[in-house]
Amino acid sequence: MYLDLFLTYAKVGAMTFGGGYAMLPILKREMVDRKGWVTEDDLIDCYAIGQCTPGVIAVNAATLIGYKKKGFLGALCATVGVITPPILIIICVASVIQAYSGNIYVKHALAGMNAAICAVIALTVFGLLKKTWKDPASVVIGLAVFALTVAFDIPTVLTVVAAAVVGVVISKVKKRR
Repeated sequence: MYLDLFLTYAKVGAMTFGGGYAMLPILKREMVDRKGWVTEDDLIDCYAIGQCTPGVIAVNAATLIGYKKKGFLGALCATVGVITPPILIIICVASVIQAYSGNIYVKHALAGMNAAICAVIALTVFGLLKKTWKDPASVVIGLAVFALTVAFDIPTVLTVVAAAVVGVVISKVKKRR
């Protein structure tokens, strides 16, 4: 299982271009659909916690899921697995980037990759919205957080904590009724 955690996360780390948000569709496919290690709700929770804790979202999510599966050693294997490919890729790319950084084809290729990554992230987000927006309150909270974050550039951790507090308050009010 430890080797499986390492290799699965190494695959995820090697296939992720565009940062932690771009990893979400790959994590869903690997961890939820193929391996069945976590549910979509678990993945969303791990990702939310990963955004609120210091560090890279991808590493935080790998650590949380690895820990959920096999404790400390599982977290270690998943974390090392997810960071190994990007480190190796960065070392290789850094050694040749200066020679090709001005190349017009390289610039256009990177622009195309960015557009594709945005589309993949958007599709995944819309799929996850169906799972997380279970009632009118969660829709209102989600839209409010989105609007506040876009309009006022509020740090993610504050919006997530505020949404959690509002969610708890709504839950308490519903229980009293």
